[in-house]
Amino acid sequence: MANVVKKIKLQIPAGKATPAPPVGTALGPAGINIGDFVNKFNEATRDRMGDIIPVELSVYDDRSFDFILKTPPASRLILKKLGMEKASQKPGVSRAGTISKAQVREVSEQKMPDLNASTLESADKIIEGTARSMGIGVE
Repeated sequence: MANVVKKIKLQIPAGKATPAPPVGTALGPAGINIGDFVNKFNEATRDRMGDIIPVELSVYDDRSFDFILKTPPASRLILKKLGMEKASQKPGVSRAGTISKAQVREVSEQKMPDLNASTLESADKIIEGTARSMGIGVE
């Protein structure tokens, strides 16, 4: 079995990875086939177009690799749920909008596999905290 020699974490738009920077510059020094990664990533994320997908890449000593796809960042999911482009420029001072408890629960359910929470209630609290830090009120 090949040993992991490098772990690389990237956030790439789903289905839109290209060999250009930032993907190429992150993977080039690791010595893996960038085109191969781009094709596999785009194929695996084609159904999630429009989302930013965090990916954890393990590079082995024989220059092979595998990767794990994560759920999009909570902040992106909240903005998508509210149909917004950006959060508040000054959280705590100006409000960008509000999110309902039901919307918080939907985001929690989607994000649950990657959260450090044992129940949906605790996941809701994490998502509510993220929303507040973005200048979005929770109602």
